[in-house]
Amino acid sequence: MSVERDVMEYDVLVVGAGPAGLSAACRIKQLAAAAGQEISVCVIEKGSEVGAHILSGAVFEPRALNELFPDWKEKGAPLKTPVTADEIYFFTGATRALKMPNLFVPKTMHNEGNYIISLANLCRWLAQQAEALGVEIYPGFAAQTAIIEDNVVRGVILSDMGVARDGTHKPDYTPGMELRAKYTLFAEGCRGHIGKQLIARYELARDADPQHYAIGLKEIWTIDPAKHRPGLVVHGAGWPLSLFGTDATGGSFLYHLEDNTVYVGLIVDLSYSNPYLSPFDEFQRFKHHPVIRQYLEGGTRTAYGARAIVKGGLNALPRLVFPGGMLIGDDAGTLNFAKIKGSHTAMKCGMIAAEAVAEALLAGNPGGEVLESYPAKFKASWLYDELYRSRNFGPVLHKFGALIGGAINYIEQNWFGGKFPWTVHDLKPDHAALKLASECKPIAYPKPDGKLSFDKLSSVFLSSTNHEEDQPVHLQLKDPSIPIAKNLPLYAEPAQRYCPAGVYEVIDEGNTKRFQINAQNCVHCKTCDIKDPAQNINWVAPEGGGGPNYANM
Repeated sequence: MSVERDVMEYDVLVVGAGPAGLSAACRIKQLAAAAGQEISVCVIEKGSEVGAHILSGAVFEPRALNELFPDWKEKGAPLKTPVTADEIYFFTGATRALKMPNLFVPKTMHNEGNYIISLANLCRWLAQQAEALGVEIYPGFAAQTAIIEDNVVRGVILSDMGVARDGTHKPDYTPGMELRAKYTLFAEGCRGHIGKQLIARYELARDADPQHYAIGLKEIWTIDPAKHRPGLVVHGAGWPLSLFGTDATGGSFLYHLEDNTVYVGLIVDLSYSNPYLSPFDEFQRFKHHPVIRQYLEGGTRTAYGARAIVKGGLNALPRLVFPGGMLIGDDAGTLNFAKIKGSHTAMKCGMIAAEAVAEALLAGNPGGEVLESYPAKFKASWLYDELYRSRNFGPVLHKFGALIGGAINYIEQNWFGGKFPWTVHDLKPDHAALKLASECKPIAYPKPDGKLSFDKLSSVFLSSTNHEEDQPVHLQLKDPSIPIAKNLPLYAEPAQRYCPAGVYEVIDEGNTKRFQINAQNCVHCKTCDIKDPAQNINWVAPEGGGGPNYANM
């Protein structure tokens, strides 16, 4: 039975109020104002407010912001803590570490001129600038599907509100609106659920390497003022992950920003092979290393969150355009993993797309066509050059590990300026990297001490995650039998470990086992959608406003 939906129409619709989407919206309005014309722009955001679902390290490179708002300092952008020092460690064990001399640090890891920020707060500031320019922003509204007519994307349909878990309509049922536009920009962030559908439908990744991902886990701590060093950036590789091999690669960070606050986190590449590995528990024991413990001991943990990170780079970049729309930012995969930064690249990507859209609309185009000017402008930009110079960084680490791979990356970046005469490819998808449980050893993780390390449920509490309980489960199993019938005997059902929020459990009911999904705990990290070995879990958007409510991530 068809549902009658309200319809709103715009020139441009942006799906996602992250750095890419908001930068695109601002740039379109700037260009329209410069031309003395009006372009209507709408931004929708599934979080309860702008920034509620934004999580990043984050050391921020202001290059794109300088271009978008040259007067950002006068406008009060929340860039308060410039980087004052870089330290990089190879963690060689639970109590040992080697500090890398600055001379041997790859150029991409230098942070002179950068800032330690809350990306969530920067997005809130960008939203203010966008609204001042005339952009309409609607948080709490989740795009569920794209409107596709005659193979052209015409906008999106928002999630219905007031649907019960069994699919029936509750008394407050409201059909989701149709938002239609001449051009729709998808800026959903890493592993956007509509972006994933569009990549498949239009075969946008046909000529690209498989996309690669990591999971980033982060906490905010208030520490002893005597230990606080504003502007200090600490990066690490190795323990508790692999240093010499390639079984589980990744890295860590500790950033000192203002107000006796530090960000601490662990990034675990989702190409790891041991199904018993738990990224959450690796992060908790990492904080006990003396290099990290010296700052956190005696402090108070105030926030927790997790998010998948797209890290395939240029080699895995899909085609960016399709009829009526485009992918921007992390929905496309523009993060520069060599710098561990994706905010300035997402912003620039959004700005490039905005210029293509504004040119088309100001020229009187009716919309709906494939805007080839966007990938052309992309390839002519500093963003493409930056991604090209870093194209080998991730594949080299995956193939050779942190120590040897790091040495190769140092040579390429510092001696060759990122222009080796060859390109390294990583062609195995992350979900295919898992070994059978019978080939691996279970990992015995220490119990949390409640001072430096904690359990999942108390951590999820700090993320302020909330979902309406009586709604359809947004973590959909394509085949409900697979977790117990296949994943459990083959891989010891890794979902109970790779999820950083305790969403998935295997319940022992005597003679049978049952797979339980605690969807209310979901922090929208998308790891399950990526790492499930059977590719059986499909993450879709829950009711708008559901999920984490990050304050300063």
